[in-house]
Amino acid sequence: MAQGRGSGSVAVLALFLLCVLLHGEFAESAVYTVGDRGGWSFNTGGWPRGKRFRAGDVLVFKYSAAAHNVVAVNAAGYNSCSAPRGAKVYKSGNDRVTLTRGTNYFICSFPGHCQSGMKIAVTAA
Repeated sequence: MAQGRGSGSVAVLALFLLCVLLHGEFAESAVYTVGDRGGWSFNTGGWPRGKRFRAGDVLVFKYSAAAHNVVAVNAAGYNSCSAPRGAKVYKSGNDRVTLTRGTNYFICSFPGHCQSGMKIAVTAA
């Protein structure tokens, strides 16, 4: 009987440690508002400079949904200011996007907006 009770204690301890580790993973994620107080707008391309992003961090895009959108694109879409077929389009005006490891590219696909600087590239470690 003592063995059974001891193995139960080990299982409880293992479960507790797993919960602590998982909590630590989520607690490290940061939330960033793109463009800070100005929100997602023209000439936000320099906004990521000086910030250290990690996979799992969340970008919040705040903007007028009638005037803009956010499109997650690849490097080619970013460079050409065009949204490839099947690209994820956000249009709520208060979008939350979780970063993946590597460079994450976003543009506004409204005519002329990306070309006028409404695009960002964010690299997450």
